[in-house]
Amino acid sequence: MRRVAHRWRREARAWFDRAMSESESRVVRASRVIAAPADVIFEEIADPSRQPAWDGNDNLGSAPEGQRVRATGEVFSMTLGSGAVRENHVVEFEEGRRIAWKPAEEGKPPIGHLWRWELEPADGGTLVTQTYDWTQLCDKSRLDRARRTQEPQLLASIDRLKALLEG
Repeated sequence: MRRVAHRWRREARAWFDRAMSESESRVVRASRVIAAPADVIFEEIADPSRQPAWDGNDNLGSAPEGQRVRATGEVFSMTLGSGAVRENHVVEFEEGRRIAWKPAEEGKPPIGHLWRWELEPADGGTLVTQTYDWTQLCDKSRLDRARRTQEPQLLASIDRLKALLEG
């Protein structure tokens, strides 16, 4: 009897996990207009040493200066608030318009999620869109954290960036 109950619970959990993964969105976006030119905003985003000042996830600790991103294929490092170091692999880059990176543990390949920033001209400034895409994240130990990263956290980063630049 116990074996049957255990098997049933395991099958039910597997069904639930499949249903959740099929129904949940693994791409989160948030946008706001910031009353600043795109090139000024982009300098904040493309320079990792500036990011902790406006991180809405309260996850970033620090980054060494001199890592300003200028091209796809570059890697910049960031120390998280926990002390862990991430190497961020730049996978998209268009100066003043778009930048995206995939985080990785030191010396390892990317984990399976992506952070993207896009800037577009808008009335009164620049439309800033941040995207968190975890469609390729397979590490079960990271799924809960990924699920907690939602639009409010992305908006918090944009709003802090907005406050900094519109000050």
